[in-house]
Amino acid sequence: MTGWLLIIFLLVLGGVLATLGDFIGTKIGKARLSIFKLRPRTTAVLITILTGSFISSLSLSLMLLVDRQLRVGLFRLNDLQTELNNSRLALVPLKKQRQLLEEKIRKREKYLAQSEKIRFALRKRPVVIASGESLATVTIQVNDNSKIIKEIDKILSRANYNAYKKIRPNEKPNRKLLQISKDDFNRIEKTISDNRKWVVNIRSGGNVVLGEEVIFAYPEILLDKKIVEKGEIIVQRKFLEAQKDQKIVDREIKLLLTSTLAEVKRRGSLAYKINVDTESVSDARKRMINNKKFLLEVVSLKDSQLADRISVKLSLKKIYK
Repeated sequence: MTGWLLIIFLLVLGGVLATLGDFIGTKIGKARLSIFKLRPRTTAVLITILTGSFISSLSLSLMLLVDRQLRVGLFRLNDLQTELNNSRLALVPLKKQRQLLEEKIRKREKYLAQSEKIRFALRKRPVVIASGESLATVTIQVNDNSKIIKEIDKILSRANYNAYKKIRPNEKPNRKLLQISKDDFNRIEKTISDNRKWVVNIRSGGNVVLGEEVIFAYPEILLDKKIVEKGEIIVQRKFLEAQKDQKIVDREIKLLLTSTLAEVKRRGSLAYKINVDTESVSDARKRMINNKKFLLEVVSLKDSQLADRISVKLSLKKIYK
């Protein structure tokens, strides 16, 4: 029941009770009844009071029955006030926490805004290290496990130095830019501890621009193996007629060397380019113009392992059939 309805109800009920009490008192006065040896007038007053009290109690009971808020207000007011005071006291530390959180949020927003400005400025700088680019490639075989941590630190120091020279070429590499996770570090340690020969290749975790403050990297750990043997023909191509245009000759040689790099990479080589004997290239360029029916081969000049640069020469052989 709302406040206004309750007020109207009480006003109407008060008028009804007043009229009813007066009516009962009048009836009893006219009947000149007497109780407890009281005079009829006094008896009428007493009956009127008792009747009014009874009717008021009944009315109040009815209101309490239908109005939950009135019941709470009458019987639980002190408890509610106590709970309210306790709640206010409990809100004090919560308000302090809220203020601290709001302050942290403001600092975080300020930090993000500054970071965004830095990122925007960095986007304008050239990329000096591509994602996945090798920063250091080391072949390692550890026979004394007590030296593993030291050897890993050497590998990471080399990668840090190489990265530093690219990211900050005008500065002395006197601090650590390279970051790898603890899990990756432990993975290197666990893998190379079996006394076999491994190749540890530290790669960039993303594109890095000039002047960057940090570079995230990850290790590639491969069991070492032989990629090519000395004198091995890696790739070859057959030509059935003499080439008349030097540009076409140069293009064919370039395609053959590109195929050579692709082949050694397919075998697992970490080399990003191959060394080519220049004299053999010059000789092949001349002979391809004047000869027909020949075989152009790319021949390995030495044994090469997983992390070694591949060295080759071009060999031109006549075909007589």
